[in-house]
Amino acid sequence: MSQKQLKEAFISNLNGTSLLEVSAGLSLAPLCLLCRGLLLILYYLHHGKPVSSRKYSLLLDFLVLVSPLLFSCTVLSPILLFIPVTLAAFCAGIFSKIYSQRKREARVPFGQIVKEFQKARLDPECIPAITAFRVCINVMTCIGILAVDFPQYPRRYAKAETYGTGAMDFGVGAFIFGNALVCPEVRQKSHTTQVRLPSLARQVFSVWPLISLGVGRLLSVKSIEYQEHISEYGVHWNFFFTLASVRLAASLLLAIFPKHKAWLVALALAVLYQLLLSTTSLKMFILHGSDGRDSRLGFLDANREGLLSLFGYLAIYLASVQVGLWLLQRRSSVRGWLEALRGLALAVLVLLVLLQLCQVCTEPVSRRLANLSFCTWVLAYCLLFLGSFVLTDLTLVFTKLLVKGSSVPCCWKVVQPPDSREKHGTEAVPVGRQDELPQPCLISAINKNQLLFFLLANVMTGAVNILIDTLHSNAAFTLCILHLYMFFNCLIMYILHARNIVLKFW
Repeated sequence: MSQKQLKEAFISNLNGTSLLEVSAGLSLAPLCLLCRGLLLILYYLHHGKPVSSRKYSLLLDFLVLVSPLLFSCTVLSPILLFIPVTLAAFCAGIFSKIYSQRKREARVPFGQIVKEFQKARLDPECIPAITAFRVCINVMTCIGILAVDFPQYPRRYAKAETYGTGAMDFGVGAFIFGNALVCPEVRQKSHTTQVRLPSLARQVFSVWPLISLGVGRLLSVKSIEYQEHISEYGVHWNFFFTLASVRLAASLLLAIFPKHKAWLVALALAVLYQLLLSTTSLKMFILHGSDGRDSRLGFLDANREGLLSLFGYLAIYLASVQVGLWLLQRRSSVRGWLEALRGLALAVLVLLVLLQLCQVCTEPVSRRLANLSFCTWVLAYCLLFLGSFVLTDLTLVFTKLLVKGSSVPCCWKVVQPPDSREKHGTEAVPVGRQDELPQPCLISAINKNQLLFFLLANVMTGAVNILIDTLHSNAAFTLCILHLYMFFNCLIMYILHARNIVLKFW
């Protein structure tokens, strides 16, 4: 077999992993974010000032937010279930140290702190959990697309061939979910048809970079005979085309149907598509098609997975629009977000029950089909992942109230209560230094140029595979390459962020 065939075989015919292991992997990013926040608050408590050095801030963010994710999906994967427990214990130790030291200095009763926390008002214009969710999905995706080519990356984490719940299977759906959370239909407040039509026209224009990237990937892969797993999307199709098509189709549907009914359109679409899979020969066509997948027999046959899975991805996107609209409802207090957190927990519980019913009554999860089970799984775990970031932010808000003046980048800002504002005749302002410059933050840096970050990761993944024999790399070399790859990508985003450069020209 040629090197290309060996690499294609290496990522083919896989069956995924358990839902428990996927859950454990998803818990790492929120715990790392919590750990980073607690360390920054502890530093402020001891030194009376935040970490101001950009160099040390980048190193801290990379070592705490990115490096653990790299280790957990490679050499530490055999003990993955123990890593969240260890991180949680470490965070609990830091919190205990902060609380005990503040208790000695301030002597404030715990009950009073809890009451102050519940009454605290948060910046309603910012929801850090959405940003953290989207950035962490992007980071984990970029790690996975290169790590999967190394033997240290467990095969069970890679995309399943037909049925299964691989970590990378979830990543595809989560990417769609994250894009929908901040789509123009969610951020646009007006509901009139006169506004919808120009918005639709802008959406048509805004997807041209994705189409261009899809065409560029197609031409480059075919020209250099780069390895490709055809059963993922087909002969010519790729994920960039899926993103563009889903976004266009969703904009069209949301121009016809009310936005607040998006979940009904998503449900109808997912159920009808599953009925077609279960009652017609559509499933057999997607999984088997014609012998040999000869593209001369038709574009649909050659790219059947990519084209027909659009129905499932579109259902996920529309459901995510509904989630985004619900999240952006104005909540300016901790109490309001605690209620929202309970709502998220209830939604996750309902979706997990539906997932079990779908797998029993229809078929197991299949990313290749994007069936009803897959849509339900992605939505349940995305809400679980998103809820964990909300919980992380609220925990950091509570800790910041213990250490007055402390701040954590990409976390909710606590503002003064209304009575305090009225008494002083000023607007609500964040607790802490008023002349303090924004702290450097890797999450904010990646968030500013998310598409560039993803594109740069794809380009570097191709370069590494061309230059290095990934299949026969040892663990030390693999970790070195992966860390250099991610650090270089993060460094580029950090430099652009420091210079306030956003490379968006559409």
